[in-house]
Amino acid sequence: MWLAGAGVKGGQAIGATDELGFNAVEKPFHTSDLHATILHLMGLDHEQLTYFYAGMKQRHTGVRGEVIGEVMA
Repeated sequence: MWLAGAGVKGGQAIGATDELGFNAVEKPFHTSDLHATILHLMGLDHEQLTYFYAGMKQRHTGVRGEVIGEVMA
């Protein structure tokens, strides 16, 4: 994933993949973590951003989203 602007620290690579680029072998992050980070950079709290569905409050990042602190400057 390539990110730029909004307080993202430039010129860095976080983690590593195997020789084929298929599996993360160092610092794997879930898609929910990326979504939480993008929402944080937009100034939104991903834990407070909910919607009502099927009788329950749901979060866009599910239950696992964590902000990736290494991305920010």
